[in-house]
Parts: sequence; C-alpha cells; structure tokens
Amino acid sequence: MAALDDLIADAQRMLRICNACRYCEGYCAVFPALERRLDFSEADVHYLANLCHNCGSCLYACQYAPPHEFQLDFPRMLAEVRVATYRKYAFPGFLGVLFAWNGLAAVLITALSLLAMFSLVKRDAAGSFYDALPHWLMAGFFSLVAALIVVPLVAGARRFWRDMSEPAAGGVVEATRDALTLRYLDGGGEGCTYPDTRPSFARRRFHHLTFYGFALCFAATCAATVYHYVFGWHAPYPLLSLPVILGTVGGLGLLAGPAGLVHLRLRRDPELADPGQNGMDLAFLVLLFLTSATGLALLALRGTSAMGTLLAVHLGFVLALFLTLPYGKFVHGVYRAAALMRYHIERKRPPPALGAE
Repeated sequence: MAALDDLIADAQRMLRICNACRYCEGYCAVFPALERRLDFSEADVHYLANLCHNCGSCLYACQYAPPHEFQLDFPRMLAEVRVATYRKYAFPGFLGVLFAWNGLAAVLITALSLLAMFSLVKRDAAGSFYDALPHWLMAGFFSLVAALIVVPLVAGARRFWRDMSEPAAGGVVEATRDALTLRYLDGGGEGCTYPDTRPSFARRRFHHLTFYGFALCFAATCAATVYHYVFGWHAPYPLLSLPVILGTVGGLGLLAGPAGLVHLRLRRDPELADPGQNGMDLAFLVLLFLTSATGLALLALRGTSAMGTLLAVHLGFVLALFLTLPYGKFVHGVYRAAALMRYHIERKRPPPALGAE
C-alpha cells in the first residue's frame, strides 16, 4: 500500500495548494467541493478525484503547474487517484489488479469470448438467430453474465459511499441531470481544453454519442424482450420495428462516439492524464466500437450464409464487453455518479466555518 499512501499524500499536498489559491473555482464541481475543507482524508481525495471530468482547464490556468517548483499537475494527479479508487473498491478485492493490466486482460477475455461463442453458435445455420443459437441458451447465458456484472458494480459503489460517511443517498435528481448533460465537461463554459489548449466541445459531443448510443442499444434489447415474451414476436424483426430502429441509431452512435474519443485521445496533451491508463481507456472504446460494428454488419447480412459466423463474432464481442465492464473504464461512470450525488448533498448544507471568510 506504500504506493497508494504516497499518491494520497501528494494529492493532499496539491489540494491544500489549490485550496489556498482558488483561481479555478469556476471551472467545475471539484473546486467548490474542496473549498469546503481545510484537511483532506483519503476518502475526500477519492471523492474529489471522481468529481473531476478531466477537462484540463485548471492545468492551463494554473500558475503552479510544471515547471514551477510545486509541480502541480492537478488533472494527472486526479486521474491517478481515480484508478486507485477503482482498485481500492473493486469487488472481489483480488480482481482489482485487472485495472493495472486492463488492456492485456481485455485482449485475453475477448479471445476467450470469441472462442466460446464460436463453439456454441452453429455457423452454418440460416434464417433465425435462434437456429444458430437457441433462445433459451442465449437469454439464460447472458442473463447470468449480466447478474455477475451488477454484483461487483453495486458492491464497489456501496463501499465507496460508505467511506464518504454520508448517512443516506441523496442528490439523485441533480446528479442524474449533471451526468446526462455532462454539465462539467465544459471547462467553465468555453469548452474542454482537450486534446490541447484550445477550448472545444468535441469531447462532450463524442461522449454524448457514446452514452446515448449505448442507452439506445440497451433500449433496443429491452424492446426485443417485450416483443418476444409479451407479444410472442420472435427475431429477426423487420427493419422498421422498434428494436431495429433503436439498435441501428444506437449502433451508429457507438461507432461515431468511441471513434471520436479515440481520435481525441491520440492527440491529447500527455500532461492531462495518467499514461498508465491508456490500455484501460482504449480497450473499452475499442470493444464498444467492435460490438457496434459487428452488430450493424449482422443486421445488414442476417439473411445471408454469413449470419451464423457474424452472430458468433458479435456475441463474442458483446460477452467480452460485458465481462470487462466491472474492471475497466466503465466503472468511472458509477463512481462519478456517486461523487456527484455527494456534491449535491453537500451543497444543500450551510457552508462550514473554515475561518475568517
């Protein structure tokens, strides 16, 4: 734990400097939250790090940034703390090591997932998807995988919330609004200074395409479930049916969003983030892109002899994406939502008496 202790100690040093300066207080939620404190516990450090959206504006505005002797690289420090948060609160704990080796783990899990699907799917089947893989097997298998995903995500969020010492959950409406609009991914209003010093809303737009693309694909799955179990309508569905429309629009979003984010990431200022997380971040975006690309290809070619092979490939990427969700970049959304909830709970309290101000 020495490395974590050193990281927390350095984070506490930087937070105290920022608290004395307060030049960046209008950029995002991090600075009003830290200004409520004079001392920063380890739980406070994890909380503040997960409030950060890594827009980078504070780095370019900071008079103490490198090469100043204070060496205050606030965005990178918070990025390093965030991955420490993921490892600290991972459930079960021994799997926290996957965050350090996430790129390699994602490649291995993807290879095994593709192998598993190729062994289950009848690639020479024609017609319905369920001729290639029985519905009961497909639904049962992925329902079990979904349950295995939810448990570690919920357990990690509970541990994180418990350490923040809040008596009960709150701020749900405000936190949901901030998360859905990416309110703080704007550098104080002019845009994110990402990938460089020029303000831009490109990162925000690509995040929206990714998030809402994912949400629409999930909605398409829910609609298909209702079609199957409530109305008795079995796949494949017509091109103008609700599951196909939602899935197609969502899939296009999951092509454009991750591709745009990867493009920005490859051009970004290296001072903005922790280079040790490149594998984790890219693995998640690439899996989202490949899941969408193979899904759209399956839709386009479902009436051909390639259907069985494409189904195996698509389900392989879906399985890999699901299995890596609790131990990859996806978890940042869980911890950030919890941090935003706490932020809005704190805002409803009277400001603490911190001194003459």
